[in-house]
Amino acid sequence: MRGVTDDFWRDADAHLIRYGGIFTPEIIASAEGSWLTTESGRRILDFTSGQMSAVLGHSHPDVVATVRRQVGDLDHRFSGMLSRPVVDLARRLSESLPDPLSKVLLLTTGAESNEAAIRMAKLVTGKHEIVSFAASWHGMTQGAAAATYSSKRAGYGPVAPGNLAIPTPNSYRPDVPDGDGQLDWRRQLDLGFSLVDAQSTGSLAACIVEPILSSGGVIVPPPGYLTALAQQCRERGMLLILDEAQTGVGRTGLMYAFEREGVVPDILTLSKTLGAGLPLAAVITSESIEAIAHERGFLFYTTHVSDPLVAAVGNTVLDVVERDGLVSRAAVLGARLHEGLVGLQSRHAAIGDVRGHGLMQGLELVTDRESKAPADALGAAVTTRCLELGLHMNVVQIPGWGGTFRIAPPLTASEEEIDLGVEILDRAIGECATA
Repeated sequence: MRGVTDDFWRDADAHLIRYGGIFTPEIIASAEGSWLTTESGRRILDFTSGQMSAVLGHSHPDVVATVRRQVGDLDHRFSGMLSRPVVDLARRLSESLPDPLSKVLLLTTGAESNEAAIRMAKLVTGKHEIVSFAASWHGMTQGAAAATYSSKRAGYGPVAPGNLAIPTPNSYRPDVPDGDGQLDWRRQLDLGFSLVDAQSTGSLAACIVEPILSSGGVIVPPPGYLTALAQQCRERGMLLILDEAQTGVGRTGLMYAFEREGVVPDILTLSKTLGAGLPLAAVITSESIEAIAHERGFLFYTTHVSDPLVAAVGNTVLDVVERDGLVSRAAVLGARLHEGLVGLQSRHAAIGDVRGHGLMQGLELVTDRESKAPADALGAAVTTRCLELGLHMNVVQIPGWGGTFRIAPPLTASEEEIDLGVEILDRAIGECATA
């Protein structure tokens, strides 16, 4: 067995293109529910839902049954053909959303859905400038990558022209403080858009933001922020695009995170959670925006647009979320998780902040609470120790943010699994912070 394992890593080293960070030093053989199993038979509690996607846990029996049935009936077809799973999912997504969001485009990845949304916004408005947060992550395709600032941009040449950044409303690290040292987010937002106005050529098309910034550090905008942001967009004739790749389909304790403020975007994008780990994404907009886009020849014709296999999975995800009450369950389990993390904060001086909604929580490690200096090395050490103890954790992969954990267990996790994850994290921080 040792030789076979050595061959695996030798082949991986010889033949895989490295695409970011390092590979976890485990060979994953299978997964079920909240657990991963390695080839050696070791079980690992998954506190990231795969790539922040598997809201139903791994290998959910309903999803497995749907894939087996659908792949035997209709998996793929010519992109101009339609099938019942596609139209059913479009209708159901529309019914789950407030007016006027009613028109749906089904794609594969989050980057692809954001690419399509940005492309649509440019065509409909006749403008080309896109505003996003300075800690944003929207994907790796051209337009989405140009609106992404939390990853390294150097070395790839010029991005799409017209992309502008506004400050991220990080309440834990206020860059525009008020008299009490708290984030003055209204002044920060006004300042951000004054800079946008100064740089704009008069061609502002859209603003794209995540309701909770995940790769940017699990940053939750203050109450009222999205409402004020939407107003800034309206004043300039811009469309508001909300990227709910990670926050949609119940993750935050609401079906969609924008419901917390009642801000309805002009365009909504979904991905990761919609397919519960399978490659499914959606762009959803109003009938009026879709009509203008169509009239002007909107083109986003891909190999896997409106694929029936993953659309059938999306319908099953909605079935399970509704049947099992997983939105409210995410709120209850999220409160339990948050309480557990706050308890850790009271015991470990290295924990500077705990933040998030539902089953999307962030925990930030610092070298000391006074300076709030980032603790990247400690974050790496805790991540390694957690894995040794049987817990998969993920830190933000950005220098200066490597002590910030993104915690997102499946909505199907048990209370015991939530508690176990917190216990393992408690032990790992305790051992690493005193090492």
